Amino acid sequence: MIVPTHRVHNFNAGPAVLPLEALERARNEWFDFAGTGMSVMEMSHRSKEFLALHAEAQRLLRELMEIPESHHILFLQGGASLQFDMVPRNLLGEGAGADYIVTGSWAEKALEEGKRHGAAREIWAARESNFDHVPQPGDALSIDPAARYVHLTSNNTIHGTQWKHFPDTGDVPLVADMSSDILSRPVDVSRFGLIYAGAQKNLGPSGLTVVIIREDVLQSCAKNLGPMLAYRNHVKNDSLYNTPPTFAIYMLRNVLQWVKDLGGLPSITARNERKAELLYEVIDAFPELYRGHARVDSRSTMNVTWTMSDEALEKRFLAAAQDRDLIGLKGHRSVGGFRASVYNAMPLMGVRALVDHMRSFAERNA
Repeated sequence: MIVPTHRVHNFNAGPAVLPLEALERARNEWFDFAGTGMSVMEMSHRSKEFLALHAEAQRLLRELMEIPESHHILFLQGGASLQFDMVPRNLLGEGAGADYIVTGSWAEKALEEGKRHGAAREIWAARESNFDHVPQPGDALSIDPAARYVHLTSNNTIHGTQWKHFPDTGDVPLVADMSSDILSRPVDVSRFGLIYAGAQKNLGPSGLTVVIIREDVLQSCAKNLGPMLAYRNHVKNDSLYNTPPTFAIYMLRNVLQWVKDLGGLPSITARNERKAELLYEVIDAFPELYRGHARVDSRSTMNVTWTMSDEALEKRFLAAAQDRDLIGLKGHRSVGGFRASVYNAMPLMGVRALVDHMRSFAERNA
């Protein structure tokens, strides 16, 4: 692999860092994909070459996530924000309700869209602590057994929290926005009626949304929807009802192959846990300076968030970080401070560079 002369340590929350190997493959195939004499961006989405690529991306995702045959894989557009609307539009019938577990800003947006279509109700939230934790095993969740689904956000990029144990929702289908931690760890997909994820964190570039929907949930979907908003139609047409985001699907294939070559989810999980461990260790080592936002039992392995007590120090920290090519660390305004997004493609080297900066800055300023 030819490493570019200048690559920063990219901690942006999304669009986020991509594997160099996936980018290099794209560079090598930029002008001529699969011997066609065309870039993948130039060819018909109905061509046999693109259809083979499309099928390969589906196959790799099914293999890596161990997605059972009971679940369909869709490649759509519109990001998670469109799914906030499509989920209730498809799954909420007249007079039906759905339960939402609200663990952060994106879960709030999903609930807001749910309320446009039916009786979407909030059954849990942690606003009083600025969403610093998610429900833990044993916490009571008042799930309505008649609800059409229970919705949760598996990882909260803004607040740096993550579900470690998903709730048992009984016969009520579990729906999850996994935009920021899909493919980062093993998940029992069979437990979910529907999973959706914007690609721009762990799967590829922006512009692609992956939806994984179970057959029984698909059969319960509304039948009177316009074709672009109906899961049934996209399943029937294998995500090719309209022109799909061809380049994003191509890059998804490259990223999935990279994950497979690394050893699949067991390897990715170990890498991600080690990266997060290094960051939380330095935060905990200097509590007088660094204040982790997330409660220990809810800490995310994807987005590590912390603040400082002094705004002037925060500005100095960011300026010094940029001098070290540590980019994208400014926290979201609702939390403040800092956020290090350490998705699958963030190399351990980048995390070590950030940890070195945090440690040396603390030793000078604590």
